Amino acid sequence: MQRIGFSGKQAMMAAVIAGALVLAVWSPAVLTLAQARILAVVLVTLGFWASGVVPSYFASLVLFAVVLVLGLAPADLVFAGFGSTAVWLIVSGFVIGAAISASGLGRVLAQALAPVLDGSYARMIFGLTLVAMVLGFVMPSSVGRAVVLVPIGMALADRAGFAPGSNGRIGIAVTLAIACNMPSFAILPANIPNMVLSGAAETIYGTHFGYMGYLLLHYPVLGLAKSAVTAALVLRMFPAEVAAQKVADTKVTAPADRSAQLRVAAVLLLTLLLWMTDALHGVNAAWVGLAAAVVLLSPGFGVVSPQAFKAAVDFGLLLFVVGALAVGALVNASGLGALIGQGLQAVLPLHPGATAGNFAALSLMSMLTGVLTTVPSVPSVLTPMAEGLSQASGFDLPAVLMTQVVGFSTVLLPYQVAPLVVAMGLSGEKVGSLARVLLRLAAVTLLLLLPLDYLWWRLLGWI
Repeated sequence: MQRIGFSGKQAMMAAVIAGALVLAVWSPAVLTLAQARILAVVLVTLGFWASGVVPSYFASLVLFAVVLVLGLAPADLVFAGFGSTAVWLIVSGFVIGAAISASGLGRVLAQALAPVLDGSYARMIFGLTLVAMVLGFVMPSSVGRAVVLVPIGMALADRAGFAPGSNGRIGIAVTLAIACNMPSFAILPANIPNMVLSGAAETIYGTHFGYMGYLLLHYPVLGLAKSAVTAALVLRMFPAEVAAQKVADTKVTAPADRSAQLRVAAVLLLTLLLWMTDALHGVNAAWVGLAAAVVLLSPGFGVVSPQAFKAAVDFGLLLFVVGALAVGALVNASGLGALIGQGLQAVLPLHPGATAGNFAALSLMSMLTGVLTTVPSVPSVLTPMAEGLSQASGFDLPAVLMTQVVGFSTVLLPYQVAPLVVAMGLSGEKVGSLARVLLRLAAVTLLLLLPLDYLWWRLLGWI
């Protein structure tokens, strides 16, 4: 007789679901029944995403179904993500990535980078990290950076002889996913949470953050040091050797339709130019990407066939992203976000004069809020509380606001930041590999980079 067993993750999810059912029936005194039920379904959804016991899109569908059937929120709030610029930037990103790969442009660009990056796996990892970091200064979208660099990285993996699922290919995918996103938390206009924080601070308190001041405060540790740690972790966790004979023998040749490469290159260059100059023309990066996708899909001129389009666009990934956006919207609209922030404020130690402890507590508060609300929602939850946190800690208001960046740039799991999942989707490698690196990177951040950041802030006179 066959025994039916449960894995540790399945047992954990069974406990989460049981706890959520109890919460949905007997709500704590501090929560309304509606808030308790929203919290219950959010916890189950986050558990599904974190554990991976079911596909991420299925978890999103469960979220949608339960919230709408129970009438916990209106459909326009639940499905607001479909109207989000993030989703359409992802759709256009899939099309642009497909065009780069289908035309052979990715292989040509990989060949151009090969003299610098070929030769060793370590050089490839550190080199791709550096390229992604530089691109963060000129391209305002994490997804856009991934769209451009991931196909090139995968072409480099092919040159190096890294098969799908191999350590080398996974290492390149994880490196680009993180490098296209994480360093940009330290560049003011390069990431959505940064801009939400800046806008909320200016609207609520009249506090304005300058580009150079923000960069000087955050980039040395959160940009440079964290990127170096990430590359070192990838090399340790996914060791690989470049197949020398593969590099030497592989000749990257243009496809028969050379004009396809030129057309894609022209569209890509124009798209990059418009992304880099969005402050001048005012057109959102998502709509620029959407226009580029239309051109690349158009009959006659475009290079992405209907079949290639269907293969490139991961609808399951889109459902996950919409679900992640819905979680943030539900938590904020229901008032749970404010309650979470207040609860963390009550638990975490904040005392005037305890400078190091306050810095750690405020950073941890932001990090933990991002686990429950997803990272883009953190500034919306914590910024209205900043004045009270300033009084409790003795830090001035700008310093309290800036600790949010230290916290929300410390990501524990991929679901917190949709562009990380999108980058892995573009690479074709599993998100679980990225989660393993993120957890270790978060541990190193808390043990090493957070104290280093504290010393840097002290040196600059911020605290």
